[in-house]
Amino acid sequence: MFQIDIMTLFPESVGDMLCESVLGRAQERNYIRINCWQIRDYTVNKQNQVDNYPYGGGRGAVMQADPLYRCWEHICQEAGKRLHTIFLSPCGKTFCQADARRLSTEYDRFILVCGHYEGIDERFIEECVDEELSIGDFVLTGGEIPAMAVADAVCRLVPGVLPDPECYENESHWAGMLEYPQYSRPEVWHGRAVPPILLSGHHANIAKWRRKQSILRTRERRPDLYEKLDLSSKQDKKLLAELEQEEHGTDGET
Repeated sequence: MFQIDIMTLFPESVGDMLCESVLGRAQERNYIRINCWQIRDYTVNKQNQVDNYPYGGGRGAVMQADPLYRCWEHICQEAGKRLHTIFLSPCGKTFCQADARRLSTEYDRFILVCGHYEGIDERFIEECVDEELSIGDFVLTGGEIPAMAVADAVCRLVPGVLPDPECYENESHWAGMLEYPQYSRPEVWHGRAVPPILLSGHHANIAKWRRKQSILRTRERRPDLYEKLDLSSKQDKKLLAELEQEEHGTDGET
């Protein structure tokens, strides 16, 4: 069973969210397990205090190393080994789909640490944290939302969680490009019709159209990803030639 342990000050809210929908069903079927640990339970004072004033002055408070360490140590002892530990931090490497794939295959269990206030004591990071991850260049009030995002992205790649690998292999970022547009019923909505190719029943042509749309969408919306794509195959070269012809044809009409 694949397992993620989340160290947090708000285990109920995090746990409730990750027990719904796909992840909830996967936990019921024992494909995955997500444990949320209340850091306050590992304090040694009656007030269950987990933070204090920062050395050197400044506003706010810093999470203390000792409660974090006691919680972390308990989880590792339960696992019977030192677990790979990730701190969700705006100072970390930006999390991407490649990280989700790496974490889902290289580990069968790891820890996510949610910070709060002005951050956590650097000494805990130095002693216990193996990597720091960020979900973007912005700051949140705590690490719970990033932890849920990472847990969701990783767990859905665990075998059995989704009914078929195709459920994620055709999605945005899996192969370095964005996903093609999707449509559902009705056939016409607010005067907008579903592309006729999707109604044709010709699976080869539909696959070709979707690949072309993924290339086009990636080029337009994420040129940084597009530059890294390998489009050297005979099929992709043909699609690129068709796209160029279509664009030039449109330009000529206007």
